[in-house]
Amino acid sequence: MNRQLNKTIFAYVLCLIFIVISAVCMADSLAIEESTSSVDTTKYEERSRDMALTIKSPAFENGKKIPIKYTCDGESVSPPLLWEGIPDSARSLVLISDDPDAPMGTWVHWVVYDIPPKITEFPENIPTVQDLANLEEQNLGGKQGMNSGGKIGYYPPCPPSGTHRYFFKLYALDAMLEIEPGATKNEILQAMHGHVIAETQLMGLYSRK
Repeated sequence: MNRQLNKTIFAYVLCLIFIVISAVCMADSLAIEESTSSVDTTKYEERSRDMALTIKSPAFENGKKIPIKYTCDGESVSPPLLWEGIPDSARSLVLISDDPDAPMGTWVHWVVYDIPPKITEFPENIPTVQDLANLEEQNLGGKQGMNSGGKIGYYPPCPPSGTHRYFFKLYALDAMLEIEPGATKNEILQAMHGHVIAETQLMGLYSRK
């Protein structure tokens, strides 16, 4: 009788111990889950968004037609451009616009380099001067290079036939290139090699009537 009672008590004690251990483990698991879910990920999400360099134009959407105003059939002025998401470590920006559909090979329409990171937009009709920092009446900066037409500044889209794609490529660099105005696209690409920390592009279309 006593032996049977002892077995019953022992089984009961074991059961209680198992329940207590299970409760403790469950509490620890819930605490870990709650702690993990309460981690503030906002700063990481914001940092991720900040690292996304983007460029756009209020004149046309990406992949859409470039208004005639900014082509050789219109006023031949450069389109307005806006960009954001410049990395904190950026020391300069480079803007290159070209047409890979030109019949004789890629035609370079615009080269601007050593743009200060504080500059976040180019208004339309950027003057065709070598150094944009010399334009006191505008908050601009950067040096303009040579286009495929052999001139400084913006060369408007003027496709001989068909619809061409015009890319506006923006690069964030970890250094200033310190190159004199008038450089070619190839010279700039060579100089910025190994210094690109972010890049993005906008593409517009144009065909003549």
